[in-house]
Amino acid sequence: MDPRALTPTYTVSPQILPEDLPAIKAAGYTTVIDNRPDGEIPPDLHASVLFPVAQALGLTFVINPIIGGAMTMENVTAQRAAIDASSGPVFAYCASGNRSSVVWALAHADRMPADDLVGIPARFGYNLEHLRPQLAALAAKGCPFSRPAGSHPPPAGRSARPTPGGFP
Repeated sequence: MDPRALTPTYTVSPQILPEDLPAIKAAGYTTVIDNRPDGEIPPDLHASVLFPVAQALGLTFVINPIIGGAMTMENVTAQRAAIDASSGPVFAYCASGNRSSVVWALAHADRMPADDLVGIPARFGYNLEHLRPQLAALAAKGCPFSRPAGSHPPPAGRSARPTPGGFP
């Protein structure tokens, strides 16, 4: 496990193992977000294996698989909802931490300056410069992440599985 704290409340990491979850819990994280599709990894690292371990430890485990090069607006919305619903610090992982960084930046486009959204991940080797136009477009829209009336985020401890959709 190689955690990289982008903020005091959001950390990204390359792929974790089930045996990493107790250390994640001990470090004070309350929510784990899995941004890695099961199709990329062996069965012993699938969300269905990590979910019950996380749940037994009292961690909220959110499943938000992001396919490399095919991130959707639903992925961004689900990530933001999971971050906002978390009762404490969030630990997000994918293959390298890059997708978890990208989705964090896009989810915060209307909350933080683009220079920070690009610069903070850069400290850990994640180059998000190419996102500047998308960050500007999302910031200009205000808060594009509102859910329609009557919709709700998944209950704590449940997974969020976004459906395919267009990304700006």
